[in-house]
Amino acid sequence: MPPGRRPPVRRPPVRQADDALAAAQAQPSLAANDIVVILSNAPDMLLAKRIAHVLVEEHLAACVNLGAPGLSMYMWQGELEGSEEIPITIKTTGAGAQAAMERLMALHPYEVPEILVLPVLGGSASYLDWVRAQVQV
Repeated sequence: MPPGRRPPVRRPPVRQADDALAAAQAQPSLAANDIVVILSNAPDMLLAKRIAHVLVEEHLAACVNLGAPGLSMYMWQGELEGSEEIPITIKTTGAGAQAAMERLMALHPYEVPEILVLPVLGGSASYLDWVRAQVQV
């Protein structure tokens, strides 16, 4: 490679479905009525929009927010990588979390996509009730 030229950024390879799904299922049990936030990301806005549409249309999430593109830095196979990604914030219930994660895994191209499930400790009662009413699993 000529001096001053950097190699192209390598994205994580396409995932192995069985291994990734097993990893996604590693979560503590949640009460069905609990509200949770799932954090993830997508490699581009088109895919992020598709994920959002599918999760909301299939009633696996009440709402999905897509953030502005940002740089993610991470180690992948022993090398420092950086790539622009779209942050995804998914609001669902404890009952809907597993199905939402499985659907997200099916739509996501990364071998190891970020999927973090965070409990919601409180919030506007009317909003929390609205989330529960939207999610149907």
